[in-house]
Amino acid sequence: MGHGTFAWNELLTRDVEAAKAFYAALAGWSFQPMSMANGGTYWVAEVGGKPVAGIMAMPAEMPSHVPPHWFEYLEVDDVDARLTVATKNGGTIMRPPFDVPDVGRLGFIIDSTGAALGLMTPARKA
Repeated sequence: MGHGTFAWNELLTRDVEAAKAFYAALAGWSFQPMSMANGGTYWVAEVGGKPVAGIMAMPAEMPSHVPPHWFEYLEVDDVDARLTVATKNGGTIMRPPFDVPDVGRLGFIIDSTGAALGLMTPARKA
């Protein structure tokens, strides 16, 4: 992976257990729990011990009309700098940059066409 490639996908759903069962059957995924800062659980989907995606409950503040959906993250060289580029080119910042320990730096945008997208600069492994 690298700058300009999709680095991660996660499913936001109102029924995590049903989603886990569906993707276990469909894709053979197994799941490892990861605690979230808000007290919830993020489920890392794995194939052969390799992380491939995530599943989490939709946040309570998500409007009820928003359906469950997959959300993508584009890997970039510098989230903060790329957020500036996005706004200069017709995008808007949906969530300012923040750090997730052992994952990287993230920020969420709405692109110039209205599509939501996550930007990610992965944490560097020591």
